[in-house]
Amino acid sequence: MELMYSSTRNDKVKFTASQAILKGLADDGGLFVPEHIPALDVSMDALKDMSYQETAYEVMSRFFTDFTEKELKDCINKAYDSKFDTTEIAPLVDADGAYYLELFHGPTIAFKDMALSILPHLLITSARKNHVKNDIVILTATSGDTGKAALAGFADVEGTKIVVFYPKNGVSPIQEKQMVTQKGENTMVVGIHGNFDQAQTGVKKMFNDSALEAELDAAGYQFSSANSINIGRLIPQVAYYVYAYAKLYKNGVIAKDEKINVVVPTGNFGNILAAFYAKNMGLPIAKLICASNENKVLYDFFSTGTYDKNRDFILTSSPSMDILISSNLERLIYRIAGNDAEKNKTMMTELAETGKYAITDDMRAKLEDFYGNYTSEAETASVIKKLYEDTGYIIDTHTAVAAGVYGKYKKDTGDTETKTVIASTASPFKFTRSVMDAIDEKYDAMGDFELVDELSKIGNVKVPQAIEEIRTAPVLHDTVCEVEEMPLVVKKFLGV
Repeated sequence: MELMYSSTRNDKVKFTASQAILKGLADDGGLFVPEHIPALDVSMDALKDMSYQETAYEVMSRFFTDFTEKELKDCINKAYDSKFDTTEIAPLVDADGAYYLELFHGPTIAFKDMALSILPHLLITSARKNHVKNDIVILTATSGDTGKAALAGFADVEGTKIVVFYPKNGVSPIQEKQMVTQKGENTMVVGIHGNFDQAQTGVKKMFNDSALEAELDAAGYQFSSANSINIGRLIPQVAYYVYAYAKLYKNGVIAKDEKINVVVPTGNFGNILAAFYAKNMGLPIAKLICASNENKVLYDFFSTGTYDKNRDFILTSSPSMDILISSNLERLIYRIAGNDAEKNKTMMTELAETGKYAITDDMRAKLEDFYGNYTSEAETASVIKKLYEDTGYIIDTHTAVAAGVYGKYKKDTGDTETKTVIASTASPFKFTRSVMDAIDEKYDAMGDFELVDELSKIGNVKVPQAIEEIRTAPVLHDTVCEVEEMPLVVKKFLGV
């Protein structure tokens, strides 16, 4: 049976999976959601022996029902290939009583590769299925990792162009170098004077600008998105939670149907929403532990039932989580509102107009699967230092936020027995200065690439290819603009 999609702000109009992937964002500003979350109707005994690619097919085929088996397997096999530096694609590491799911073995050493390696193939296949004649223009705002992963995924893909906006002073030096050295005739990278939320709002405005849409259409272009608002990015993320569970079962860590906890460092809410979808497919997950940094808008939401972005924006050592508008939370709000598009739309309008909204007691009761907390900058650094000193294992700042919150969860709940998977979302090589400073302040005197070599030495890990590539790469993108100039920059790039 075909699974259809509708907007979180209008559930009357239905779209196929490929149409939802192509559009990215619904015309009414809502996000596409499946009419229901399909069951994972394949046994764990079968899943435990599957490769990552086979597991991904079992998950994605339940959601993307208008893709043929050949189309979907073709997309999966092109995505999860030798560009990942490990055959497991997403290995698990047992360290200090938790299982770190390493999601950073792709070409840009961050978890975004897990979905952005497949999204270009899903998009091009979707365009062919829907007889689209226009070139697809990927428009994306990034808080650091999405940008490079999207650029790497779409570089020189025929029939596409990609424009990435990032906060000029809001990403790590390595993240910025990765983006501004990106090759590809169809790529453009733009720094904005502003923060991530302003970049993301600017992108959403362009999506909803009908005059701009008509102008682009006349020139043979149409927008789509590579942010986690695109359902074609969210669903591939569900696969790695299923894969992790199956591997824990295969390795005898958990018994059949034993529940596990999942901890996710959370900014835009897509990665933890994917775990929520996995749970609702039937994966035995107990608690979904939502970890925030000092921009703790989600922690406050889970604590009070009020989402309030009216606060200072803090630049932290985990920049991919420096977010005050968690776009994907809308998909969860829609669901706990009983899939009531009007109710959700009212709250999203309130957020746009006043910067906050409150959910009802009934809705709060449906959040009992979630636990939220946050770590301060000092706590994040001490988690990195302690884990390294105790085990020799080095994690990045975002993963450390998750590990710190997991420690708080155990203390708050007394739950020390449930096996727990921590989503390790970036390589420590992506945030070398923050990571090495946490281990020992003496490293602060070193240059960025000296730190890379030192980290490789003390952690006994090879420097990733993604870092080697940018050591001497020339800067190819140096455009910087004001927030209000974003549409002009896009039009100039496209020659419109």
